[in-house]
Amino acid sequence: MDAVTYPNTGIINFINENMIPLRLSFDAKPWSAEFNIQWTPAIITLDQEGKEHHRTVGGFSPEELIPSLILGIGKVYFDGGDFDKAARNFEKLTDYPNSNSTPEAIYWRGISKFKINHDPTTLKETYQYLEAKYPSSEWTKRAYPYSLLESLHKAAL
Repeated sequence: MDAVTYPNTGIINFINENMIPLRLSFDAKPWSAEFNIQWTPAIITLDQEGKEHHRTVGGFSPEELIPSLILGIGKVYFDGGDFDKAARNFEKLTDYPNSNSTPEAIYWRGISKFKINHDPTTLKETYQYLEAKYPSSEWTKRAYPYSLLESLHKAAL
């Protein structure tokens, strides 16, 4: 990643505007042990308290790294209970429709919106969107139960 991804101007700008980067050697103790670094590159998104929220392992192209970082930022907001900021961050990944991170972000966007509005229709719409755009994604499979919500809601009435 040192040859192509990290020197990319877009990557540099994104990281400088959105994160506080810290680069450590894979054997930098105690951090490598504390964060269980077994393979590099490993990019870990932490919150201000040092708690891990997202991890990527292995090389990324510049086109994949920014979406992965956006996903990590969204997870920090989600895990912190700021579902509005989380949803807005996850929404940014729709600008990267071909990224491997996008289906996961759409899944979490739907969960974030549900946490805000408590409307199960939001979850069903999330599944429908994933099914239409990413039918073979593991995140579509994880969202499948949401496709049953209307049926369950009608059965409860």
